[in-house]
Amino acid sequence: MATTYRTCPSSGLQFENNAEKLMRWHAVAGVLWLLVGGITALLVILTRWPAIKLLPADEFYLILTAHGIDMIILWILHFEMAVLFFASSTLLRCRLATPKLAWLSFWLMVIGGIVCNVAIFQGGSSVMFTSYVPMQAAPHFYLGIILVAVGALIGTGIFFATLVVAKKDKTYQGSLPLVTFGAMTAAIIATFTILSGAAILIPTFFWSMGWIKEIDAQLYRMVWWGLGHSSQQINVAAHVSIWYLTAAVIFGAKPLSEKVSRFAFLLYILFLQLASAHHLLSDPGMSAEWKVLNTSYFMYFAVMASMIHGFTVPGAIEAAQRKKGYTNGLFEWLRKAPWGNPAFSGMFISLVGFGFLGGISGVVLGTEQINMLMHNTFYVPGHFHTTVVVGTTLAFMSITYILVPTLFRREMILPKLCQIQPYLYGISMSILGLVMMGAGTLGVSRRHWDMAFSGAPFQYEWPGAAYLMMGLTGVFGVIAVVGGALWIVLVVGSLLFGKKLDGGKVTDKPTPIPSNTTAASATAHTDKDDHVAVPGTVVLALLLLVTFVLYYFVNWKYLSEVWLLS
Repeated sequence: MATTYRTCPSSGLQFENNAEKLMRWHAVAGVLWLLVGGITALLVILTRWPAIKLLPADEFYLILTAHGIDMIILWILHFEMAVLFFASSTLLRCRLATPKLAWLSFWLMVIGGIVCNVAIFQGGSSVMFTSYVPMQAAPHFYLGIILVAVGALIGTGIFFATLVVAKKDKTYQGSLPLVTFGAMTAAIIATFTILSGAAILIPTFFWSMGWIKEIDAQLYRMVWWGLGHSSQQINVAAHVSIWYLTAAVIFGAKPLSEKVSRFAFLLYILFLQLASAHHLLSDPGMSAEWKVLNTSYFMYFAVMASMIHGFTVPGAIEAAQRKKGYTNGLFEWLRKAPWGNPAFSGMFISLVGFGFLGGISGVVLGTEQINMLMHNTFYVPGHFHTTVVVGTTLAFMSITYILVPTLFRREMILPKLCQIQPYLYGISMSILGLVMMGAGTLGVSRRHWDMAFSGAPFQYEWPGAAYLMMGLTGVFGVIAVVGGALWIVLVVGSLLFGKKLDGGKVTDKPTPIPSNTTAASATAHTDKDDHVAVPGTVVLALLLLVTFVLYYFVNWKYLSEVWLLS
């Protein structure tokens, strides 16, 4: 099929016509779902805030269901489809395989998302994101999710097919660029994840239609978490790829060791899905041996992979900065980083928040004994807000400050607000995650709309610290919503009113990558003899380790007090 290729004059990135259109449409669809998810987030926050308690119970669970579906599935999946097309067609400078199927994939995801939301807002499907049976939603709730999953699976298949096209047409030399390799990791995990979802949601759809008598609750939970938690592992592989991309684009940074980074991605494929077991540690239907093997052994290989990336990404930045002459002391390279560039500041806050907050709390939740303290408390959403939101969403937000000028050919409006937005959103969301985890440690329930249990025959007196944590959740939750809304205003405003930029030369065939450009940095491989000491990154890694050890000890101490063994 005839197509054209546009080379961005400022970055050297080359966009194939079909892939470029699909990336734009997926990004716009993702932003729209983020808008809906942000509105529902505000309503959830104002209800869980004890001083306000905005919504009654039935409306709260309806809104909470919409919030989970729109944020965790629709916003992120649409953006990840754009990432897959970018990492394949754009970075490999090749045509997109089967563009007609790619458009079918897009419209299936859009229609499925709308169908699912219609089911939710009609009021008969307030089963929350997990949709545990025997709670039953309307049939079109499950049908909508299935359509989204089918669309995403087709899009993932097109990504793999595009890699084949690039290999056949010899549009790159040597191995895949690391960013593309990371995206391939996300696509492999996505395939497993979507098939897990199909294995349980299709029978559940049949059950909602009355064609199947029942669904075993324990079986549902086990298979569903192959979708529910593994979908977050797609996010991890995707946002880590974006970290590497951002480091390459802004600093010209190369991985300290491509082999080590690729090995870490391989560990994600082999072990990351097994972390799903930490959602089942309180379930009586699973053997203790199965729980311990998955969470206390296999999961640690995935933890090690994240620790490798958490070292190599800042290490690559430090090495690049030291080559530029920032060699005074341990941290001149970090102090002289472009903190006013929202693409960098957002990426670095994402990296630190994901590592220190999401990573450490995830290991704690994956420890069977400590999990008993946190299971089904407010600690759990605190944990995944630091991983999915601070880690993934903030990384996605930060890369748009690069993609809006290159992909959409528009200059960002209000540059001062662009500089502020990652700090406003990233720091407030990090604090939000911390206080949510604090409230959960004190026993505040994960999903009960009224922590005071107003009108209940038996009252429970929470400590004042629990109400303080929930009040802070409200305050910083509102600030985080403002930060997210600001990003939407900046992005949409830039697309509508930003200065139009030169689109660059259009050709009917791919052209070689110009040297000394963003495109060259994003696809470059590590030089064999290109090694620089990174003592600052080593200190940061040791700080992470010390923080983890201290926090781990505190939780075991708290557990011993629960057991009355102190």
